[in-house]
Amino acid sequence: MEKILIIDDEQLYRTMLKHTLVKEGYTTIEAENGESGLALVASEHPDLVLTDFRMPGMDGLEVLSEIHKIDPRLPVVLFTAFGDVALTIRSIQVGAFDFLEKPFNPLQLKITVHNALNSVRLSNSLNEVLTNGVSGEAMLEENIPMGKTLQMKEIFKNIGRISLNKVNVLIQGETGTGKELIARLIHFAGVTRHSPFVILNCSTLSESLLESELFGQVKESFTGTFIEKKGKLELAGDGSIFLSEVSDISLNTQVKLLRVIQDLEFEKVDGQETIPLKARIIASTTRDLETLVKEGKFREDLYYRLKVFTISLPPLRERKEDMRDLVIHFLHKLNKRMNKNVIKIGDGVIELLQAHDWFGNLRELENAILQAIVMSKSDVLEKDNITLNKLQTTHSEPDNLPQLRSLSDVEKYHIERILNEVKWNKVEASRVLEITRPTLNAKIEKYGLVRN
Repeated sequence: MEKILIIDDEQLYRTMLKHTLVKEGYTTIEAENGESGLALVASEHPDLVLTDFRMPGMDGLEVLSEIHKIDPRLPVVLFTAFGDVALTIRSIQVGAFDFLEKPFNPLQLKITVHNALNSVRLSNSLNEVLTNGVSGEAMLEENIPMGKTLQMKEIFKNIGRISLNKVNVLIQGETGTGKELIARLIHFAGVTRHSPFVILNCSTLSESLLESELFGQVKESFTGTFIEKKGKLELAGDGSIFLSEVSDISLNTQVKLLRVIQDLEFEKVDGQETIPLKARIIASTTRDLETLVKEGKFREDLYYRLKVFTISLPPLRERKEDMRDLVIHFLHKLNKRMNKNVIKIGDGVIELLQAHDWFGNLRELENAILQAIVMSKSDVLEKDNITLNKLQTTHSEPDNLPQLRSLSDVEKYHIERILNEVKWNKVEASRVLEITRPTLNAKIEKYGLVRN
């Protein structure tokens, strides 16, 4: 029989609560203030605490804070006759399981108590998936997209090889597969780890601005003096420059980048001084560069200069056996960020996640886990707190879409489907696809998409 501790300075409310809870089959113990309540927590080990907020001496928030020092997993429900928005928010921030206002609605009280005790039962029935031994070297721990599939193991082995030198690397994969994470891993795992890691997103800048950001620029001020701006290639120094979505670079800028890679030197826009290239170039793309080369949209000679070594990241739907490891990885990462302690995985969670299509890949999975952690009232990742993007599964793929297809075909199909689902609301489509409006407009133009 589960034991519930009631802390309230008013005898009338303690009696009312006891009467309601005993009828439901619970055992109750009582305290008239926070100090005596804390003593009962330590000696009686209740399964749940119901505490008033406004009491002589310690208030309910102080009691809650002290209880969590004794037993961080003991659920506490805070109640008060003086409820307001600020107190409600603060009580949840401090760690209350729930917050109720007096006078009680008996049904609401019963439901809250049932849910709180059920969370304890669920937690006690599960093993912890996070331990002190999970953490490794700080940077790698935060960035490795975990996985035990054969393809991911080979990728990690190859990273071990190429990180020992400064060979150029091309990373290919769908949106959200972790291309930047892999680039960071290559940089920080090897000879460049003590040098800068510089990022340039090629898809969000105009040609002139991209060249200024890439090479730097010399400008004349209104006073007649010259101001020099360092570009990303120079700022990278002996480290690495990561060119995200390199496929979006114009043909004119491709020629200039090719010359830099060939000559290992460059000049700033409107500048004359020659600057040596010391950095390794890591490029990424969601598009099939070989197809773009055949279409005349990407230079073949630059393509081969960039892909000295190529890493192709699989989409999450092709590595679902990694799901449990990925969930544990994101729990470890996000618990620290959100100051939470969700260390167990509820029944059916992994199966639910494995059944999803994950067109947003690791980024979408991380967002789903983040939301579930925020909504969690206990130390368990529960299925009911996981919200999946249902737009992905509203319609199945048409029969005439080939199973063996390029990344650009998949991207075109997915973008068109999302646009149709949201009735071509580009703001909503950008949110679902997790790209900017300019990027969405560029892809609509690139694929020749039109509203039906």
